[in-house]
Amino acid sequence: MSVGLLDGATILGFIEDDEAFSSSVQDRFAYLDTNHDGILSYSEMLKELQSLRMIETHFGVDVKPDPKELARVYDSSFVQFDRDSNGTVDFEEFKAETKLMLLAMADDLGFLPVQMILDEDSFLKKAVDREDMKLQSGV
Repeated sequence: MSVGLLDGATILGFIEDDEAFSSSVQDRFAYLDTNHDGILSYSEMLKELQSLRMIETHFGVDVKPDPKELARVYDSSFVQFDRDSNGTVDFEEFKAETKLMLLAMADDLGFLPVQMILDEDSFLKKAVDREDMKLQSGV
């Protein structure tokens, strides 16, 4: 984990940089595709969804959610990714939903910088790193 400074523009710039964004999404997809069949099953996606800890914390404090509620959250999240409802998520579905999630984050952040703790492999960390490299190179 590291601390990064970002705003909505940092995330938007990352998404708009198709090479950086697509490469990052492809890397994450390949990491999740543990059986290397080119699609993500529910069980492969579940690990990622669980790592997001969507309702297991409340303002940074761990809480114990109802297991049935947690299962419904994971199920509905998977459905968001599985756009053709075939029970699996292909790369294009994964990329499209990841883009929508990041756009929502960018919209929520707005254009005032926020300091955040970032996981090293997260898309937000990659967006911050990309922005830092641009600033260092003077672009």
